[in-house]
Amino acid sequence: MIQTKRPKVELLSAEFIEKIVDEACLLLEKQGIFVENHEAMELLAAAGMKVDRSIQRVHLTRRLVEAGLATTPSVIKLYDRSGLKEFVIGGDEIHFDPGSAAVSILDHKTQSERKADTADLIRLYRLVETLENIDLQSTALISADVPHTIADAYRLYLGLLHSARPFITGTFRVEGFAAMRDMLTAVRGSSEGLRKKPLAIFDACPSPPLKWSNLTTQSLIDAARAGQPSELISMGLTGATSLVTLAGTLVQHVAENLCGTVICQLAKPGAPVIFGGSPASFDMRKGTTPMGAMETMMIDSAYAQIAKRLGMPTHAYMAMSDSKINDSQAGLETGMGAVIAALSGINVISGPGMLNFESTQSLEKLVIDDEICGMARRLVRGIEQRDDILAVDKFEELTAGAQFLSLAHTRKWYRKEHSFPKIIDRDTYEAWVSLGRKSMEDRAAEDVERRLAMPDAAPLEADKAGELRKIMLDYAKAMGVSSLPESGT
Repeated sequence: MIQTKRPKVELLSAEFIEKIVDEACLLLEKQGIFVENHEAMELLAAAGMKVDRSIQRVHLTRRLVEAGLATTPSVIKLYDRSGLKEFVIGGDEIHFDPGSAAVSILDHKTQSERKADTADLIRLYRLVETLENIDLQSTALISADVPHTIADAYRLYLGLLHSARPFITGTFRVEGFAAMRDMLTAVRGSSEGLRKKPLAIFDACPSPPLKWSNLTTQSLIDAARAGQPSELISMGLTGATSLVTLAGTLVQHVAENLCGTVICQLAKPGAPVIFGGSPASFDMRKGTTPMGAMETMMIDSAYAQIAKRLGMPTHAYMAMSDSKINDSQAGLETGMGAVIAALSGINVISGPGMLNFESTQSLEKLVIDDEICGMARRLVRGIEQRDDILAVDKFEELTAGAQFLSLAHTRKWYRKEHSFPKIIDRDTYEAWVSLGRKSMEDRAAEDVERRLAMPDAAPLEADKAGELRKIMLDYAKAMGVSSLPESGT
């Protein structure tokens, strides 16, 4: 039996990767990096690094970088709420999740953006729970009906109530991590149980160029010590907050990720870390950050290739669009991004459902993107050898007037070889007219309502839900918030 070849895309030669990594390490040693967090600076100083506390700049040696990489796991395992279903983050495994964190939602009826509220978050979590090709949840919306001081913990709180899948999340305030960790611990049952079977990935974003803020650095330290993976989200903008060349941006991107990795390993050797990002090809004509630009996708694919060479799990913001509505642009940008990400073997692909430069979520787009993700998954499965003899003996079964439709071979392999999307239109023109001439977005809107009409797929046990409510309410009160929205209590 001939082994299937997985299709791949690689943009960099081995020599080019080495040059980028060499320059990133040289940049960290000569130029240094700003680290605002006091504890991180002390960890780096204790490791023998040159630290200038007056300007919060640290110079990292290649020796320390290589030591950090040596203790960073090449594969991370996430688990669902039950602890039974495992998600492997590493190698060329791919997992899609809605990008995090949009501030608006696209209202299908008005075709306008509006601020999201508690009900929107719950609908999104319940919808994702029904989608076949989006493995992971994310705290994909920010609820405008609670104060920003508790918004990070609140969105995770709602998610844990309504979804059994692992989460991609992150903190808005240093104080938010403890409450979020406590909620994850309550769901898992113990701190040790959470450490052994992580339930969430915490995004941490350096500020380009070459700066780790107090908030994001503290997130690295806290997540490392809690045994939860950190996802490093470097986000240089070509010609604005990073060099204008793609290769120059890659050098900075790698340097920022390597620094974050080192901090995690100093906080807790062996801490799980994901090499990721959300860079963009800055559009100087518009002053915007197009995530659907081909150059953006090329940077993503290239840094993922570098991360794999370094032996780290990978992440990217892809499979999204800068369009404001679910139109042709949304489809083409999302489709290209999903395919390039899948062919690059990026482990965590954040973006389905997102529009308008990562600022907006659309439930209808999530349903459409689920099918796009399914097509990308089918592509990377490749072409498999199903039989020892591929075709010759099957022709011998054909009698005069017979068709392949009648063969047992067709019945055996049809569903395994082919995919069957529900939202994508494959009807004849006459059938499409008879069904009301509906656009893809109209069909998706109907599917959203159909899915949300189903019973909640993953309600949390009453005792754990009660414990979550107590943690959330206690944290809210500590932050000066006396109550939560009705559907969130």
